[in-house]
Amino acid sequence: MTSRYRLTSVDAVRDEGSWVFTVRDQHDDDEEVFLVPCDDDEKPPVEAWVNRCTHEAQRLYREDIGAITRDGEVVCPKHGSTFDTCSGYCDNGDAADTTLVSVDVDVEDGQVYLADEDVTFLYEGTKHDDGDDDGPSSTSHLQF
Repeated sequence: MTSRYRLTSVDAVRDEGSWVFTVRDQHDDDEEVFLVPCDDDEKPPVEAWVNRCTHEAQRLYREDIGAITRDGEVVCPKHGSTFDTCSGYCDNGDAADTTLVSVDVDVEDGQVYLADEDVTFLYEGTKHDDGDDDGPSSTSHLQF
């Protein structure tokens, strides 16, 4: 659908901790995708993940707080499962042994480009929802 679209800069993702945009996928569904820094020398300096926990359809990136990251992992605000920012893999909690859905991005000269042929960039930010998302009803013992 798209070959390459400039999203933001690596510095912006690092400064903010995360960055979100909305795409249309090959099934004509709108999906939120978030970028997070990746500190693995063998991978690009940012990675892109569909904004959905693999355990439930819980958003990992929220407009009010962004994506919660700790020690190189994205934390699910509902159950506390953590996903490696570079691989998307979870080795704990309710989402253990699953991996976030990735979206292909390229990094060139400090700029991040959408490079996934299966999606089309729509806009920066989250989807416009119907207003019934009051956030997670956390069952986790974790507090932020």
